[in-house]
Amino acid sequence: MHQEKLTDIYTVTRLNRHARLLLEGEMGAVWLTGEISNLAMPGSGHWYFTLKDSQSQVRCAMFRGNNRSVKIRPKNGDQVLIFAKVTLYEPRGDYQLVAETMASAGEGLLRQEFEALKARLGAEGLFDSERKRPLPTHPRRIGIISSPTGAALRDIISVLARRAPGLEVIIYPSQVQGDAAVPQLVQALATANRRHECSLLILARGGGSLEDLWCFNDERLVRAIADSGLPVVSAVGHETDISLADLVADLRAPTPSAAAELVSRDSSEQAQQWRQWQQRLTHAGRRYLAGRQLRLDQLSARLQRLDPQQRLQQQAQRLDLLAQRLNRAMALRLLQARQHLGQLTLRLQHQSPVRRLTEEQARLGQLQRRLATAMAGRLGEAGHRLSLAGVRLNGVSPLATLSRGYSITSHQGRVVMDAQALTVGNEIETRLARGVVTSRVIGLTTE
Repeated sequence: MHQEKLTDIYTVTRLNRHARLLLEGEMGAVWLTGEISNLAMPGSGHWYFTLKDSQSQVRCAMFRGNNRSVKIRPKNGDQVLIFAKVTLYEPRGDYQLVAETMASAGEGLLRQEFEALKARLGAEGLFDSERKRPLPTHPRRIGIISSPTGAALRDIISVLARRAPGLEVIIYPSQVQGDAAVPQLVQALATANRRHECSLLILARGGGSLEDLWCFNDERLVRAIADSGLPVVSAVGHETDISLADLVADLRAPTPSAAAELVSRDSSEQAQQWRQWQQRLTHAGRRYLAGRQLRLDQLSARLQRLDPQQRLQQQAQRLDLLAQRLNRAMALRLLQARQHLGQLTLRLQHQSPVRRLTEEQARLGQLQRRLATAMAGRLGEAGHRLSLAGVRLNGVSPLATLSRGYSITSHQGRVVMDAQALTVGNEIETRLARGVVTSRVIGLTTE
């Protein structure tokens, strides 16, 4: 062995590190499709598996930070598409892939196509925020492009009926899934822009898989939205579903219901704003009239010496006309406000407790009459029983006995029951039914 060949000796660690750097530097990250086998999901949250085809296989790892965003739950035998970095596991010298994204093979190809089209259209500036237009604050009419039988349309109409019942809605029916969806959606956009009968458009569909929502990633539809003369709100899928239609639209709503809330204003807020406008209009009218009157006074003072009576009369007439126009405008505003207040009052009356109070008062009156009747009956019964008791009491009363011819004799305040209790000469009192007789004992007879 020559000495010069020993000057640069690699250790195994150095060799593996050098090989890893070469692989990562030359290959970088690649898209790869294959079948999963030997899948392991330990408690650490990392995934380890082998990706194979009919002739070869390669070890793969997907760490927890990346696999959390994977929508599928992989299993052995699944055909998947991954985006992975080619590297080498230095401790064992194993060549492997570190996956960053994973999807089922069919969806993965669609996702790859989605990213490519997104990058190309984004480079043209179709998704730039500078080209997006603000939505009208007070839309007079809203157009909805959606399936006429879909739940998304029902959700939007339900929200609009609750929040802004007076807002008009025009439906431009279209399929929202399948091969025929894109031409119909593009035609609906063209029809709405040609008629120009709406203030803005809502493009709506319920949730679904990437394949279900794929028509909203079609380049033809994306360019039609970008070319729309009317502002477009995209409400496609659920909050986590992002389509190219969402990116190009003037506003993206997470759900169809949220889109309806974004484009409508609550009726109570509108009523409050109407009142504010009325107050501002009244104040502005008063200020305007005061200013015009002041100006007229100034002109009158300046022109008094020239006696421009005719000109002043013309100015006064013009002022009167302006005042009449302002009064009519204010009256119209007040009439509208009163009508709205009448509607609110009618709704309040339907919920008023006056009817309930009237019913309870009637019920209270019935109870009072029943109580009075019951008390009268009880008092009559008590009076009758009192009369019977009086009769019975009178039957045993000493006065009743006296009225039958009997008398009561007493001596010194004590009733005399026995003649032996008296002596000759005692003074006694005899109570009769009517009156008292005082007498003296002149003789006694005992039995």
